[in-house]
Amino acid sequence: MRALTKTLVCATTAIGIAVGGLATAGPGVAAETRPAASAEVSPLAVVNLGLTAEEAKKVQRVLRDDWQYTGKIDGQLGTGSWQALQRFLKKNWDYKDKIDGKVGPNTVMALQRWLKAKWGYKGEIDGDPGSGTRAAFKRMANACPNC
Repeated sequence: MRALTKTLVCATTAIGIAVGGLATAGPGVAAETRPAASAEVSPLAVVNLGLTAEEAKKVQRVLRDDWQYTGKIDGQLGTGSWQALQRFLKKNWDYKDKIDGKVGPNTVMALQRWLKAKWGYKGEIDGDPGSGTRAAFKRMANACPNC
């Protein structure tokens, strides 16, 4: 009988704590269940494809001088950098998608065409920014004469 009484007391106590905790929960508890940030305020994605900040700055300088990049030369290839790179790829390397700054498969395929023709990329034009694409992108950045 004592064991049953202890079990009931423990269960009742646990239920009381849970109910009391929920009853006194304020807006702080409710806020914890919401996402931390909405899509409208999330930071822009940075996709350096293996470049160091210094290498990315070299690319940004060329994009600023020749492809209407107006952002900071900060070594972070974000949306603005990729929009400028997409303008270059659209004019010269058969990029046919939107100028949206997103590094999707179409952007990568156009980049791969350029890297294959000029910077020693030997892989497939497949839209996958794997190690071969990254290595050729790095070669391009380090060979840039005006950066």
